[in-house]
Amino acid sequence: MSAERKGLRAGMKAAVLLLFIITAVIIVRFTPVKEFLTAERLGQFLEQAGFLAPLAFMLVYAAGVCLFVPGTLLTTLGATIFGPYLGFVYVWVGAMIGSTLAFFIGRYLGRDFAASLIGDRLGKYDEAIERNGFATVLYLRLVYFPFTPMNFGMGLTRVRFWDYFAGTGLGIIVGTFIFTFFVGTVKEVWVSGQWGGLLSWKVFLSVALFVFSFFIPGMVERWRASGNVEAA
Repeated sequence: MSAERKGLRAGMKAAVLLLFIITAVIIVRFTPVKEFLTAERLGQFLEQAGFLAPLAFMLVYAAGVCLFVPGTLLTTLGATIFGPYLGFVYVWVGAMIGSTLAFFIGRYLGRDFAASLIGDRLGKYDEAIERNGFATVLYLRLVYFPFTPMNFGMGLTRVRFWDYFAGTGLGIIVGTFIFTFFVGTVKEVWVSGQWGGLLSWKVFLSVALFVFSFFIPGMVERWRASGNVEAA
C-alpha cells in the first residue's frame, strides 16, 4: 500500500473516531439515555435482570465508559445499588472492561493518524511511554487523570496493551474502593433509618478514606519526584 493511501486510510479512521466521540457525547447528554442514568431507573432495570444483574451492571458501566458517561456517576450508582463491597467489585470489573474497549477503539481508529503527526520532538515522548508504559499509566491513574479521555488517548500512543491494562487495574483499585466504600456505607445508614449508625466505625473509616483520597495525587507527585516512579 502506498504512503498516500496509508495516509488517506489513517485520516478516514481518525474521522470515524472523532465522529464516534461526538456521537457518544450527544447520545449521553441530549437523548433519553440521560434519563436512564439514575439510581432509580438503573435499579429497576437491574431488578428485572434478576441474577444477571451484576453482569448487566458491568456491561452498562463498560458501555458508559466508552460513551463518556462520568465515571463518578456510574461508580456512585454501583455503590448505591450493590453496597460498598460488591459495588466495588462490579465497578472495578466494569471499569476495566470499558477502559479496555476504549483503548482498542482509540488504537484501531486513531493510532495511525496520531503516528503520522508525531515529529522528532514528540517522538521521544511516544518512545518513552512505550518503554515506561506501566509506570506511566499507573502514575496517571493514581493522580486521577480524567478516566475516559485517558483510555482513548493511551490507544493513540505506543504503550503496550498489557502495560496499560496492568497499570489501569492497579491504579484504579484504591480510588474505586474508597469511593464505593464511602457511598455504599452512607447509603446503608440512610436506608436503615438508624441515624445512630452515622457514629459507627464504618462511617468514620469511610469518611477518613474519602478525605485521604484527595491527598493521593500530591503523595504520588512527591513519590515520583523522589525517583520511585518514572513517568513519560
